[in-house]
Amino acid sequence: MQNENNTVETVKKNLDSKTIVQTDTLAKDGQNKCPKCGATDISLNIKTGKLRCNFCRNEFESVKFDDLQNDLGNLQGQFYASGAKDIVADSSDIVTFKCNSCGAEVVVDTASAAQARCHWCRNILSVNQQIPNGAIPDMVLPFQVSKDVARNDIEKFVGKRKFYAHPKFRKEFTTDNIMGVYLPYMIVDINSHAFLSGEGEHLKRTHFDSDNNITYYDADLYHVERDFDLTIEGLTIESSGDKLDNNNASKTNNVINAIMPFDLENCVKFDANYLRGFSSEKRDINIEQLKPIVDSEAKDIAKFSIHDTLKQYDRGVAWSNQRLDIKGQMWKSAYLPVWLYSYMQVKGSQKILHYVAVNARTQETMGSVPIYMPKLIIISLILEIVGILAMLYIDFDYNWLFLFIGFVYYFIIYSRYRNKAARHKYETETKTNVMNLQRVDNFMKTENNLTRARIRGANDSSVGNQSTVDNMIEVFADSNPVVNVIKNNVLKK
Repeated sequence: MQNENNTVETVKKNLDSKTIVQTDTLAKDGQNKCPKCGATDISLNIKTGKLRCNFCRNEFESVKFDDLQNDLGNLQGQFYASGAKDIVADSSDIVTFKCNSCGAEVVVDTASAAQARCHWCRNILSVNQQIPNGAIPDMVLPFQVSKDVARNDIEKFVGKRKFYAHPKFRKEFTTDNIMGVYLPYMIVDINSHAFLSGEGEHLKRTHFDSDNNITYYDADLYHVERDFDLTIEGLTIESSGDKLDNNNASKTNNVINAIMPFDLENCVKFDANYLRGFSSEKRDINIEQLKPIVDSEAKDIAKFSIHDTLKQYDRGVAWSNQRLDIKGQMWKSAYLPVWLYSYMQVKGSQKILHYVAVNARTQETMGSVPIYMPKLIIISLILEIVGILAMLYIDFDYNWLFLFIGFVYYFIIYSRYRNKAARHKYETETKTNVMNLQRVDNFMKTENNLTRARIRGANDSSVGNQSTVDNMIEVFADSNPVVNVIKNNVLKK
């Protein structure tokens, strides 16, 4: 116990130390010139991923963003890349340069852009050095998916949902207004030690009491512990207050979160030329505000990282003690690319901003489509009536399931159009490495005639920032036979 306390104290001491790593030491403001002809008219060629001079058509390689910590297992303390430093509240968005070519003063409003063209000589001036307003990150992940491809993906997504889409939306839908946007994120690497303990159950047999219409379960109960070192690489968190808010009923922000992850290993050092032709949204959230989210998600990642060691517990595991000691963290800021379609639905005094988002690296697409509720309700009621008749006239041991057909159909269609529960599965999609794993699986006793299908308090498949309702929805959708029938035989047609 004394050694454990000493370890915790060492971890706390390490985390109290904060080191700023400067990432813009070689960055230069002003004119970024083509290495071949000296022109400043440079932009990204999406097809090749290289920067291209729009005058001589010369293309040159991007400068990759070097890992600030090559061995996460040795990361101790807190490291902040300079682009992730706290935003200075009263910092100005306006930067003024003197043009290298003609001497004119050029103003750049970094709230909306990182470049401006000189109004006299037409050369382009760029902001590449980090400024204290959060507009210049450490790195950027260039667009790789073209606008035409993104438009096609959005049209396919919406096309599969036109039957119940609101008539006004169907009439007004066009992908002409989609925008390529660089959104701000924090990228966090973590070195940690995890300990989990609780109880797990393994199913031995089931038996059905036909007199009382009850299924009973017999199971072996085990005491379970997992103790291990864990590194987490590239945990990605939105750092725009607007997009981070997934509980805002007036915006479908969650669909933007759901298109992650990104291939962060292909990030390059920030260069304003990558932003040319695209919109960008500057960061307005500091690290201290994001730490509670990172801590919660890191605990979930730790829990899911050892799922493969729990396969024998087919009735689930109820963790009663979950601890994650963070020994080291590395924070970096980044611009990540998204193609974004938006539509404002007006319902009386209520307004809902629907998004359809495409990951501009992987093409993963997620969105929200306005539903014409009268049509969905009428068809759901018809199915409910059919279900009631089927329950009365079809001889089937579980014919009571027909009673829920209308409700389940409504639930599935609404979920498929709105995608309110869609989210980034960070707990399984974030890179991890488990080391020095120690296992305890001690048999405790055999329990007979249990009435629950899973162990009481099972939490091995739940996540901390997901509501109880969302967890129930996922379990219901994965296990309900009526849901599976409708998914397999209705929605796929």
